[in-house]
Amino acid sequence: MAVEGGMKCVKYVLFCFNFISLFCGLALIAVGVVVQVSMHKTFRIMDVNASAGPIILIVVGLLTFFVAFFGCCGAWKENHCMVATFSFFLSLVVIAEIVAVVLGYIYRDKVKTMIDNNLSDMITNYKVGSAELRETLDKLQETWKCCGAQNSSDWKDYGSDGQSVPDSCCLEVKPGCGNGTMTDTAKVHQRGCSDVMSIFLKRDAQWVIIAAIVVAVLQLLGIVFACLLMRAIRGGYEVM
Repeated sequence: MAVEGGMKCVKYVLFCFNFISLFCGLALIAVGVVVQVSMHKTFRIMDVNASAGPIILIVVGLLTFFVAFFGCCGAWKENHCMVATFSFFLSLVVIAEIVAVVLGYIYRDKVKTMIDNNLSDMITNYKVGSAELRETLDKLQETWKCCGAQNSSDWKDYGSDGQSVPDSCCLEVKPGCGNGTMTDTAKVHQRGCSDVMSIFLKRDAQWVIIAAIVVAVLQLLGIVFACLLMRAIRGGYEVM
């Protein structure tokens, strides 16, 4: 039994939706890899488990890619089983996204506390810790143009005079520039790294949450189209 216009439109819309989703999945994988490689030192400052973020992004990208693949094949071949599989797994992805958004919103205010605690520990262990720890903290202060956790005075125990900071705190980094210059605003950054990082991460988190909501809404539409197509296929319609 031939179906005019309507069901053909559903078929092609679902196919195009999943074709675009294939590239979205690849994009998520690429972003996750880039973030993991470029910000691994920053994640160490935050928490050992903070690097799970880009890993989750990569996993979601892989799931999106394979779910979209089932959707493309199912829609094109009018295969009820493949469309049903697509619909089921896409539903799981939407649920996971909703949970992630809710958790992200609940824990958004704990980001600064987490950064504060880890930065304070690293400053305390700066001299006695590993070379990697010192390199990580120095790189952080240079990159984010900040000094200490709250401000430059967090380094009061760094030098014997109580007025020195690591050279990485200097506006113009050069050997010995941090000696006796803790409160010199012309030479040393006075902003704490905790505030700078938490503002940046909270701002980005807001955009991620908005994007996740938009994507979830589009995916819900994909599920609706999949259900319509399954109904047509099961009913024995010929989708031209």
